[in-house]
Amino acid sequence: MTDHLIRATAADGGIRIVGVTTTQLVQAARQRHGLSYVATAALGRAMAAGLLLVSSMKRPESRVNVRIRGDGPLGGVLVDAGLDGTVRGYVDHGDIELPPNADGKLDVGSAIGRNGYLYVVRDVGYGQPYASTVELVSGEIGEDLTYYLATSEQTPSALVLGVFVGADGVEAAGGLLLQVLPKAARDESLITLLESRMAQLSSFTTHLRDHQTLPEIFASLVGDLDLTLLPGEQAVRFHCPCSSNRMLGALKMLGAEELQDMIEKDDGAEATCHFCGEVYRASASDLSQLIEDLRLEKSGASS
Repeated sequence: MTDHLIRATAADGGIRIVGVTTTQLVQAARQRHGLSYVATAALGRAMAAGLLLVSSMKRPESRVNVRIRGDGPLGGVLVDAGLDGTVRGYVDHGDIELPPNADGKLDVGSAIGRNGYLYVVRDVGYGQPYASTVELVSGEIGEDLTYYLATSEQTPSALVLGVFVGADGVEAAGGLLLQVLPKAARDESLITLLESRMAQLSSFTTHLRDHQTLPEIFASLVGDLDLTLLPGEQAVRFHCPCSSNRMLGALKMLGAEELQDMIEKDDGAEATCHFCGEVYRASASDLSQLIEDLRLEKSGASS
């Protein structure tokens, strides 16, 4: 089944639920970046989180950036997710591998590190983006983002993220975000009930590997609380808008002197997109044209 995101409400609109499956897009990221098992889990969790966070925004061009930088060997993790269902991202040191933790699971916490920061930037498409920073809680990403939502957005939330990587690749990946909205936030018994049920929820990927659908998972959590599935299931996918023209535009910003140096020393230039791993090459002729464009622009500006 194609990766997708669905939304729902419960408790007479007092609870907001969003679920996303990301198996195919995480596998695409793993292949593009040549990621290890633990790096795949880290990036996969972050990409699902980005899609869940951006799902509450309104303008079609809205985007969320999630950046995690801890003191572990993976270095940084960066994800860019859009309300249009596209997501991309990368890990600084994607070849790092670690043994499983005491529970036999991929040790994302140690790979990222327990000491560091989580940065979230919300861009609504106009004006200055809203940025927030919190310290890492565990490096496990789900717990760190739950802490971010509680402290920076002051919304009682529970976030479950999961990636299961087998010998043949990513077998299941996705996430679930449950939030208690202001109209229900004063009902302490409701919050206690939801905390208990989320605690009882076993590994999210276990449900996906058992072929449970997102609506079935929702029903197991809040099916008795007036669960209402919202229309508009949304497809999500790994997508990067990089292109050869964008690469040439970036090279042009280096200036004529630097471009000429590239021609003389390397007979061209090569650039790799961090987000998707795509490699772009510019020939000496391409660089000469950029130099000519810069010359014409300078001549036009001075006339």
